[in-house]
Amino acid sequence: MQFRKDINGLRAIAVIAVVLFHFNESWMPGGFAGVDVFFVISGYLMTGIIFRGIEREDFSIVSFYTARANRIIPSLAVLCFVLLIFGWFFLVPVDYKAMGKHVAGSVSFLSNIMYWKDSGYFDTASQEKWLLHTWSLSVEWQFYITYPVALIAIRKILSLKSIKIAVLLSTLLGFILCIFTTYKSPSAAYYLLPARAWEMMIGGVAYLYPFKLQIRAKRLLEYTGLALIVASYFLVSEKTPWPGYIAILPVLGSFFIIQAQNNNSIITSNGILQKLGAWSYSIYLWHWPMVVGIYYYSLSRSFIYLGLCLSVLLGFLSYNFIEKIKFKNNLESFSSYLRWKTLYIFLILCIAGIVVLKENGFITLAPANYQYLLNNAMASPYRDRCHISNYEDPSKACEYFGENISWATLGDSHSTELAYALAQKLHHNGIGLKHFSFSGCVPSFKEDKEFSKCSNWYNEAVSYILNNNSIQNVVLNHRFISILFGGDEESYPFNKSLKRTLVTSEVIRVTKRLDEVILKFAQSKEDVYVFYPIPELPKDISQLIHLAHRNGTSLLNVLGSDLKWYEKRNEYFISHFNNAKYPSNVHLLDPRDAFCTQTDCFAVKDGVPLYFDDDHPSVLGATKLVELIKKSEER
Repeated sequence: MQFRKDINGLRAIAVIAVVLFHFNESWMPGGFAGVDVFFVISGYLMTGIIFRGIEREDFSIVSFYTARANRIIPSLAVLCFVLLIFGWFFLVPVDYKAMGKHVAGSVSFLSNIMYWKDSGYFDTASQEKWLLHTWSLSVEWQFYITYPVALIAIRKILSLKSIKIAVLLSTLLGFILCIFTTYKSPSAAYYLLPARAWEMMIGGVAYLYPFKLQIRAKRLLEYTGLALIVASYFLVSEKTPWPGYIAILPVLGSFFIIQAQNNNSIITSNGILQKLGAWSYSIYLWHWPMVVGIYYYSLSRSFIYLGLCLSVLLGFLSYNFIEKIKFKNNLESFSSYLRWKTLYIFLILCIAGIVVLKENGFITLAPANYQYLLNNAMASPYRDRCHISNYEDPSKACEYFGENISWATLGDSHSTELAYALAQKLHHNGIGLKHFSFSGCVPSFKEDKEFSKCSNWYNEAVSYILNNNSIQNVVLNHRFISILFGGDEESYPFNKSLKRTLVTSEVIRVTKRLDEVILKFAQSKEDVYVFYPIPELPKDISQLIHLAHRNGTSLLNVLGSDLKWYEKRNEYFISHFNNAKYPSNVHLLDPRDAFCTQTDCFAVKDGVPLYFDDDHPSVLGATKLVELIKKSEER
């Protein structure tokens, strides 16, 4: 196939968008659509290779797979190798263990399935996954595996003309499936091949049904395509259901540019885009670890620009010294595969990742007290089963350790470990507990479903507790900080010089609803326990423990943040609770009494890890919070 400068320039347009979005999403809120552009290009190129082989009747699936592996694996393997070496020296065991798992998943091209099961692409936790971006490589590889097999199988019963029609119809059906899946299962649609295949297949359609245009029409089609792609970069955001129907913008835009076949375009064929296009695969590989590194080590925003420069530099080096290595594609015999270097690269990295995973990040090499803290900075064993993120009937909420259910906890994810720790304590007296927690749920009493994703659930949970006469004690706990800052991570976890808290109408509304719930429970229950906001850490507790260990400081008490930081971030709700006039059976519990001194709040206090991440209490930390309930009863 003749080298297409327009396609190479299109690669640059795609990688620029992805990189800018990842380093700072405000620069290009829909930059993640650059991946969709890559998919269309891959589909076009792969369809060309396969159909030319089929038409000549000399297409070899084995050679096709070998060539794809030689193209993708070496550069990816070098990245994974560097990360494993880096992780050995600079990551805590729990994160190194995760890295081992992700290395094995990335090199074996199963990472999209792995990340789909873990969490969403736009979750905060995604910025802790050093190889998250390899999900798209896995999708492409899975397409490379299945697409030629399907075409060759169809070729046995259909003519080439019929196969082309089948590709076109499959693309349309794939688009419909994508739309349906996006709304039915958004995470699966984002990560998995069935909802993404149409994007690559429309590239195939561009190869199979090329347009024949005059120069003026080519330019018009090219500019239209560019307009659609640029529109997707700025008009969509992480809040847009994706890929969904709106993905037609970058996909159709890429289709138009490929069909325009303008190899002398002043836009796509200029020297800068040609270089970036050539380096695009390697830039894509190296940029994301830079993004994660900035987040992981809480570096200042100025490091973004250094990260951008390093991404391009490492992309350039990887392209010239790794991608340009010529590995043999046509292996004639079984013995030649035994000498195939890419196979050994693949096996070595897979085994290395699995070993790191199985050895738990080699935590056994660390001192005993270090191991104890990391092993006990753990979540409730019932978290995955009992803490929900989508509506479930509250009557089916988890019940812990006894038939005499006289206690209930209600809140968001911060109440999960609290429920488990309290249930363990109550169990000694033959008392059970019912646990209601919904991820990210704000107090939504009397609100409709438009107010928050948990409104229906919250109203039904409150009604269930009120109508259940066996439940006489209720514990409330919410992460109020997300209400105050609207979930804007940039505003509150790492910036100690916080901007003034904006007491918006939504904050006032949530506060009013919270008070209504408290008063409702106080009227019909014996006791209501309400927690002040739980202090949060500037970094994950495992990182703070690791830093203390590396710096040679005591692990008996590991600082989290100064008390003023906590008070500044939570001043609105602290003030509200301090001035609230609740009935005498409402008990306000202050986590500062368990987690802080007069000057500091701790990640580890008296040898006890109080958290399992950067804001959720561990089971041991929650046990200390439960002790506050006992103290309030004694008073």
